[in-house]
Amino acid sequence: MLDLNALFAFSHHYCVAICAVLVPFNLLFTLLALIFVGVSQPQSRIWQVAGLAISGSVLMVLHVLTWLLVGVIEIQTFVLFSLGVCCLSLSLWAIGHPQSLRRVIFGVVHWVQRSFQSMVQRVEAS
Repeated sequence: MLDLNALFAFSHHYCVAICAVLVPFNLLFTLLALIFVGVSQPQSRIWQVAGLAISGSVLMVLHVLTWLLVGVIEIQTFVLFSLGVCCLSLSLWAIGHPQSLRRVIFGVVHWVQRSFQSMVQRVEAS
């Protein structure tokens, strides 16, 4: 039988190490999923990378929930919880509807390019 007390103790005792692994893992694989969607990689590759990102995100959310269940209400818990949920949402979006995500990615890239060009023109004009 699964001993939740042992899982909670492990999660709390190794919190810094768990977060030190899961935060970069989530960011890296979610970013890779977004890049793969943006450059139109085959759906199987997107599923592989997004699947890894989803597993890391679920682990992070569960880890943070162990702290919330014992009453640790701090900014770190909410930041890590938000990061896990954002990475999870983006990864699910990459799997569920990559065409709409690709349009959003292209829109953001286009907006950043226009903003950068505008900033460069203002610097050159002054």
